[in-house]
Amino acid sequence: MARKKRSSKVLENSVRRAASLNSIDPYLDLGNGLSLPAFSILIEKMRTRENLYNTALSNLDKVYREMLETEGELGDMAEHMLLGVATKYGKSSVEYGMAGGVPKNQRYKKRRGESSTSSSEQPSFVASVNSQNGNKATVIS
Repeated sequence: MARKKRSSKVLENSVRRAASLNSIDPYLDLGNGLSLPAFSILIEKMRTRENLYNTALSNLDKVYREMLETEGELGDMAEHMLLGVATKYGKSSVEYGMAGGVPKNQRYKKRRGESSTSSSEQPSFVASVNSQNGNKATVIS
């Protein structure tokens, strides 16, 4: 998703104000550095900065998309490299383990009906809530 580009309400209002002030006097000078030419220069500086910022966001989006594409290619190649080691040396080999795979003979096999936590075991805070709520399961976050 592309990053949202920025637009400045202050810039839009300043452009309108400069047009209005220009109808009074194109070289209006109110003293203390408040002149229409200085105001116009600052408006152009802001417009340039806004354009640079929005261009940088577009470039960043492009680089991000390229990075994600390369990351996908890298993940695919890493998987193919591991599969290549498995093909050459076998999934039970030491080399397969060295390449980052889990050798077949070292994988943990679950027995039927066995889960990682037993259903009869509940954390103490759930058990106390169950007893207070008449055995209604409540999750506390």
